[in-house]
Amino acid sequence: MTRTLLAAALAALLAVAAVPARAADEATTPCRVAGLRNEVRCGQVRRPLDPARPAGPQIDVHYVVVPAMARRKLPDPVFLLAGGPGQSAITLAGSVMPLFQRLNNRRDIVFVDQRGTGRSAPLACDDGPEPGLAGEADPARQFARMAACRDRLAARAPLAAPADLGFFTTTLAMQDLDAVRAQLGAPRIDLVGASYGTRAALEYQRQFPDRLRRSVLDGVAPPDMVLPVSFSTDGQQAFDSLLAACEAEAACTRAHPALRADWKALLAGLPREVGVPHPLSGRIERFMLTREMVLGAVRGTLYAPWIAAALPSALHDAAQGRFEGLVGLGGLLSARKGMGLAMGMHFSVVCAEDAPRMAQASDPPGADFGRTLGALYARVCADWPRGAVPDSFYRLSVSATPVLLLSGGLDPITPPRHADRVARALGAQARSVVVPNAGHGVMGVGCARDLIQRFIDAADDAAALALDTTCLVAVPRPPAFVPLQPGAPT
Repeated sequence: MTRTLLAAALAALLAVAAVPARAADEATTPCRVAGLRNEVRCGQVRRPLDPARPAGPQIDVHYVVVPAMARRKLPDPVFLLAGGPGQSAITLAGSVMPLFQRLNNRRDIVFVDQRGTGRSAPLACDDGPEPGLAGEADPARQFARMAACRDRLAARAPLAAPADLGFFTTTLAMQDLDAVRAQLGAPRIDLVGASYGTRAALEYQRQFPDRLRRSVLDGVAPPDMVLPVSFSTDGQQAFDSLLAACEAEAACTRAHPALRADWKALLAGLPREVGVPHPLSGRIERFMLTREMVLGAVRGTLYAPWIAAALPSALHDAAQGRFEGLVGLGGLLSARKGMGLAMGMHFSVVCAEDAPRMAQASDPPGADFGRTLGALYARVCADWPRGAVPDSFYRLSVSATPVLLLSGGLDPITPPRHADRVARALGAQARSVVVPNAGHGVMGVGCARDLIQRFIDAADDAAALALDTTCLVAVPRPPAFVPLQPGAPT
């Protein structure tokens, strides 16, 4: 009798574990995705553009499932939430999967193109020919491009009017995500959010707390963070840290003994006409270099410490009238694979969730960075249709499930101060970890991917939150790049 009951219990357990596998197979079809070596499964879920009109215009939210390697996989898949806002999660799959290999042993990995990105009713701006260095950074031309993009998108099916651009908020996107979860038959899921994806993860937790098992937030951008305004505050802090690091490093100080003076001289000499080779085409372009362009190049470079290591040399050269290094570094991050954003979706999110709160934001502007970037957002958002955002979107509740928050101490956009605020609100189930010498995005640094795997795979919540994270503290800051001088020993 005992043996019979044990066999029945085991059969029932296996049957429960098999339900998500069957649901995933029935909902998806075999496919190939760029950057992934093996065949995966693709699916889509049809969703109303406006949930208040379930019979109105529909969109297809596309997703990709990388099946678990084990035959008896675990029932809680891992969903990646991409950044931006505006990144396609499916486009990132090839670069992210090496970080998720061990998680993929027993769990499906799911990449959902959030509404407005990838193939999910994309709000990408088709800007035509490359606008060149001046066009890429000139605020007036940026505004004109976004106004034209807004008008084109508003007339593109399934959108029928400009107001339909308001149906691309984080709140609605997380309802789409839960529809994917339901179609796959997963009772609960694990979330890994990167940058803006952390805001999306927190919104999923707010709406569907019972369907969430574990969350990893990498580069925390909480809902109460007013994105365009905080850019200045956090970018200034990261840049000041770079200058201080150069002054504390003997080789950097010898090469650039007056770096702060060089920086002030560079800004004081702007605007000025320059001729610089385009970092991608190599063609010499002549344009008026402005303060806004220099600040944008510096801020973009600070995202990755291994790129920012070349910034002291580039700033020194620029102060002497040689701008190739600074322009090249400014274009390097945007040229990295997978960084393209659907800018229409980007503004639909920011204009609904952040722009209405810009005037009340308390973050002080950076001494150098000022409010220039925020001014561009305010101008674009003044005419961009705004979606409805519930007041509860901005409030965080105590979490009932473990949350691992990762921050880079050198991050110019989501530094640890934001994760600290979120961790306090989430309570005892939140664990905030700072990697002092990392920039924007920690999961690819040092032992971080192993810690994420152990956090999600831990058998119980207490074990997940008790991770030993000391291996991340030892990650060094890249030393400043110092070019070899003629006749110097090698």
